[in-house]
Amino acid sequence: MAKRDYYEVLGVNRDASEEDIKKAYRKLAMKWHPDRNPDNPKAEEHFKEAKEAYEVLTDAQKRPAYDQYGHAGVDPSAAAGAGAGAGFGDMFSDIFGEIFGGARGGRSNVFRGADLRYNLEIALEQAAHGFETKIRIPTLAACASCHGSGAKPGTQPQTCTTCRGAGQVRVSQGPFSIAQTCPRCHGSGKMVAHPCPACSGAGRIKHQKTLSVKIPAGVDEGDRVRLSGEGEAGVNGGPPGDLYVQVHLKPHAVFQRDHDDLHCEMPVSFATAALGGEIEIPTLDGSARIKVPNETQSGKTFRLRGKGIKGVRSHTPGDLFCHVVVETPVKLTSRQRELLEEFEAISQKDTARHNPRAKGWFDKVKEFFEG
Repeated sequence: MAKRDYYEVLGVNRDASEEDIKKAYRKLAMKWHPDRNPDNPKAEEHFKEAKEAYEVLTDAQKRPAYDQYGHAGVDPSAAAGAGAGAGFGDMFSDIFGEIFGGARGGRSNVFRGADLRYNLEIALEQAAHGFETKIRIPTLAACASCHGSGAKPGTQPQTCTTCRGAGQVRVSQGPFSIAQTCPRCHGSGKMVAHPCPACSGAGRIKHQKTLSVKIPAGVDEGDRVRLSGEGEAGVNGGPPGDLYVQVHLKPHAVFQRDHDDLHCEMPVSFATAALGGEIEIPTLDGSARIKVPNETQSGKTFRLRGKGIKGVRSHTPGDLFCHVVVETPVKLTSRQRELLEEFEAISQKDTARHNPRAKGWFDKVKEFFEG
């Protein structure tokens, strides 16, 4: 009978994360473990099927091959050995080994390096146009002297006599045999009799490295740029992790960003707001001129289409919204004060005409107190 699709077996989408795959496998392992289904002859088959799917989809090399070529892209002997040759205790330890602190797989002592995150603060202009920069990060790299083995050059690590290289020891708890990390080799499966003097037997050393990062145009707060393989070095020759550069936007002196749109306050003098005029405002690409009609009120918004930011996933740039703030003049000269007093006196002769909003507001206040 043809094998079922591994994603279908675990009930996950093809873009599922490794954590989602683990959760799905745990649930199926608990459901189909033969010790929990003594009267179901198909439980063993379901358990092996889930185990095989899990091992392929959590393998950094096998999963891409499976995604591209299906079952033909995965080593059949490795899959068969994992599904049929291993005992149920070994299979079950993959799940409960993680829960109780054991190393995943029981037989594999090769681990992928940890992912790293670097917080990068950039200016709004840099986010809009994109740029390339260099960052310096601390990380753990494979020791150049021992090539990651932890053993002194000219010597080799020896198989741990306690776990016989498995990295785990078994503890019986009721009907189950639970695998736990070997207390002697701490899960590596090997003992180093003569540690490497450069790394003190760790196999990895602290290292500062400088990387070039290309920040794409349109990135927003919280976006991440992934640098594959630039995380910490793996253990026992395992693949390195990834580095995620997380973007944070610095506050801007003029603009506030809202996704692809930009907002700014546009101070307008009292005279310009009343009489109308033309003012120049800045944009990320230079400047633009806006015609302010006469009798413009504070709070009015002008929209400049296409003057915002074109996001990473957007097809067109956003807009720039300019919010009018009518500025009250300060530090008046005696002549300015005289003219304003004369202006106010003329305005008060016909308030309903010259100050309709104020007239309407005072009328409402009067009605409130009278009734």
